[in-house]
Amino acid sequence: MKFTDGFWQLRPGVSALYAQEAYDIERTHDTPDGPGIVVTAPTSVIAKRGDVLNRPVLTTTLSSPAEGVIRVRIAHHAGARWHGGFDLPGAGSGTASVSISADGGVLDAGGLAARIAPGAPWDLSFEIDGRRVTGSGRKAEGYVRLAPDAQVDGGIVSNARDGGVGPVRRAFVHEQLDLGVGELVYGLGERFGPLVKNGQSVEIWNADGGTSSEQAYKSVPFHLSSRGYGVLVNDPGHVSYEVGSEAVERVQFSVSGEVLEYFVIAGPTPKQVLSRYTALTGRPPVVPAWSYGLWLSTSFTTDYDEQTVNSFIDEMAARELPVSVFHFDCFWMREFNWCDFEWDPRVFPDPVGMLARLHEKDLRVSVWINPYIAQRSPLFREAADAGYLVTRPDGAVWQWDLWQAGMGLVDFTNPDATAWYQSHLRRLVDQGVDCFKTDFGERIPTDVVWADGADPERMHNLYTQLYNRAVHEVLVDARGAGDAVLFARSATAGGQSMPVHWGGDSTSTYVSMAETLRGGLSLAMSGFAFWSHDIGGFEGTPDAGVFKRWTAFGLLGSHSRFHGSNSYRVPWAFDDEAVEVTRRFTQLKMRLMPYLYRHGLDAVRTGVPLMRPMALEFPEDPATGHLDRQYMLGPDLLVAPVLSASGEVEFYLPAGQWTSLLTGETVTGGGWRSEVHDFLSLPLYARPGAVIPWGARTDRPDYDYHDGLRLRVFPGGTGMASVAVTAPDGTARDYTVNLEETTE
Repeated sequence: MKFTDGFWQLRPGVSALYAQEAYDIERTHDTPDGPGIVVTAPTSVIAKRGDVLNRPVLTTTLSSPAEGVIRVRIAHHAGARWHGGFDLPGAGSGTASVSISADGGVLDAGGLAARIAPGAPWDLSFEIDGRRVTGSGRKAEGYVRLAPDAQVDGGIVSNARDGGVGPVRRAFVHEQLDLGVGELVYGLGERFGPLVKNGQSVEIWNADGGTSSEQAYKSVPFHLSSRGYGVLVNDPGHVSYEVGSEAVERVQFSVSGEVLEYFVIAGPTPKQVLSRYTALTGRPPVVPAWSYGLWLSTSFTTDYDEQTVNSFIDEMAARELPVSVFHFDCFWMREFNWCDFEWDPRVFPDPVGMLARLHEKDLRVSVWINPYIAQRSPLFREAADAGYLVTRPDGAVWQWDLWQAGMGLVDFTNPDATAWYQSHLRRLVDQGVDCFKTDFGERIPTDVVWADGADPERMHNLYTQLYNRAVHEVLVDARGAGDAVLFARSATAGGQSMPVHWGGDSTSTYVSMAETLRGGLSLAMSGFAFWSHDIGGFEGTPDAGVFKRWTAFGLLGSHSRFHGSNSYRVPWAFDDEAVEVTRRFTQLKMRLMPYLYRHGLDAVRTGVPLMRPMALEFPEDPATGHLDRQYMLGPDLLVAPVLSASGEVEFYLPAGQWTSLLTGETVTGGGWRSEVHDFLSLPLYARPGAVIPWGARTDRPDYDYHDGLRLRVFPGGTGMASVAVTAPDGTARDYTVNLEETTE
């Protein structure tokens, strides 16, 4: 939200108070984290005793919940009701040291220090290893009020699919942190525009806007800086960002109300920032090896029954196209009944038998759900009478007709409603369902009352957390922690602890393929380790070229799914070569499973994602900063999807000797390359000195990786290396290789 009119003035109807000086700097033990510093910051410089009268202050408290992390809390009226922040499983009683002297106050969190200078002007500095990386200066900490006729940009807390904007917000707290020369900002969730957020206005407000819009399904108030730190705004509600877009020397973030809380998180490398951030907000559990295989879907509005499903599966097998998961989208339930969690008896008269028959074909089964209960569903009246649905302020059940006629919204702040919803999922699990696609979770109204009294604005983004957690708990209880997996669309900070997420509704074009990739890279910079997308695009039907290029791209990621809107996504529906492309890259992924699974386990331990922007893997190379048409798959494989009908692709190779995984050709990096690829190929390069564990099977992802394992050693390395390989059953072995004896 933009409050100013240029450098000197405020916009009409806007009044602002800024922290002008650190008047008092005191040690405190009254923080959630143990020892800290509390600073009284008057909104005018106090020159004489009378200046303290009728003068608001901003109270800033510094503390540390973990090593390398500093909590900053800015309060105008400290006694105001605060809605609370995110669940932070990694927050504890920090061990920060506090020192206060005539030179000001220092809170040292180990690797990161906050230094507050006494007096005027206001100056709060954040330092890593004694080097200032950012800070809050003049007119940075602010309390802003809007008159009814205020003219501001951004700050929209609704969209056409929200169902109400709720009360108009008139008071805001903002912070501005300095941007250095050449500093780049990443993250803020799954954003489909440029990977680098500098110059952008970003609203943290989940919406079902598709990949071709500025809206996002996964809004995360966390940004990562190329200068070696990250910032999490601890507010699950609407956070408005101006990333070098209003004050071009600063990142501004603002929230409504009287309190703003944020965390500064040290690196100094981007991977270390993500590791600390995910330690604070939650890391993913082990994702089962079978989930890395190909997921085949019925698509959205297509006609299908058991015969159709079997024809897809049998034809895939006949063409040697391995499938691990079959997904039933919406119409496994009867129309107008979503969700009643009942198989449509007209087309699935024997669901238990059908699921058993699919399991006999060595398939896992996924079904689509959402958190809405349609009026026609037999469950609607049951839920409404029991108080399980969100209500309006007058006590009536909140309903609308967008998506499902007369649908209501399950109130997951009510423990009884959550248990009721879970009971229906457990019934499906007992039938043989292995996992759930948790669709939606973004269309959450604000003109409602929640069972636990939550602030409706804050619940808009946080709802997806409660929804996905309820479903994930069912699968963990039934399958065990290492065998539970979602296919989720919406998320916010901490959502990475309930994988997997997919990229939402794209169109079937090369342009949308590129924006989908940008969304995945942005989400990776926001702490999400596992990610997928609709191969071929969701809306429309791709031409054969788009489908084949997207298939190669989609199978070079952690999770891979064929899915569309109104047409099937089986490869023979496009052309014979699409079958060849699917076979080549599905079987390639099966061979890569020892490598992928190993780095998936690393993500559980470190929080570093499997799919990595180039700037995350090569932060020392300034040429990688803006790259968003290529990525690293794990630390050792560079992928540059072909995003053109001509097969031409330009990409950047960092310095060193790189080797094509597909052809064995070696090339020298340190610059840009232009290549032309047919549909059975794309730029896929092994890093200099890489050791890739190469599996022996091409028919499934969950096998004994040690049986027939080959270690492919690529040129460019020296000395000895140890490679850890863990099979899906947990058997782990270390292999030692000589990097100078290449096996390629």
